[in-house]
Amino acid sequence: MPERLRVAVVDDEPLAREGVRLLLNRDPDVTVVGEAGNLSEALALLDSTRPQLLFLDVQMPGGDGFEVLTRASQPLPLVVFVTAYDAHALQAFAVHALDYVLKPFDDERFTQALQRAKQELRRAAAAEIGERMLQGVQALERTRVVVRDRGRVTFLDEDEIEWIEAADYYVELHVGEQTYLHRESMSALEARLDARRFVRIHRKAIVNIRCLREVRRDAAGGLVAVLSSGVSLPVARSHQAHVRRLA
Repeated sequence: MPERLRVAVVDDEPLAREGVRLLLNRDPDVTVVGEAGNLSEALALLDSTRPQLLFLDVQMPGGDGFEVLTRASQPLPLVVFVTAYDAHALQAFAVHALDYVLKPFDDERFTQALQRAKQELRRAAAAEIGERMLQGVQALERTRVVVRDRGRVTFLDEDEIEWIEAADYYVELHVGEQTYLHRESMSALEARLDARRFVRIHRKAIVNIRCLREVRRDAAGGLVAVLSSGVSLPVARSHQAHVRRLA
């Protein structure tokens, strides 16, 4: 490798960052260009240093590692997730992360991940790696909705959402007995949702097809969509043909 590998470290635990940094500093092919402990710091770090490789924790204040990737400017670096939780492994590989290292790890496991990264960076051009990561992140964005409310960030998988209701410049996401207010227009959110999972039934309502229990006529002759939760929603005439094909 003609130049030293530029590496960044993002983890909300200072001791964890120090441990990763010490291991990286042992490798003469590596330069640690910076570290960050939360979402905003991570975004600024990536923008200012443009690392080739990122060791990234999943859970951190203000967001998570996946949101770092969805909000970061392009091109994205090669990513190795380092986390204490194995629940996010499938999502990590869905965004084409190179590796997923579980804490606590030993020196050998960390070195293995670093060597894999060096080999991948020798093999593939930076543009190829960045494009692959971008495609994975875009796919992830389409399957998750990030809801921010009064300093709290909630990550919802598409399939959790039963139905969506328009509310001026917001939408209300109905998940079981809970309702989340999300700042995004109905049309913008609909464009991101998987059309195989969701159907527009009214200008003010989108439903998860999985939650659609029946479609029936009401007393006035209009069409009504009944969800598995018992919620009944009117189906606009302009959407009735489409909804009938689902029934």
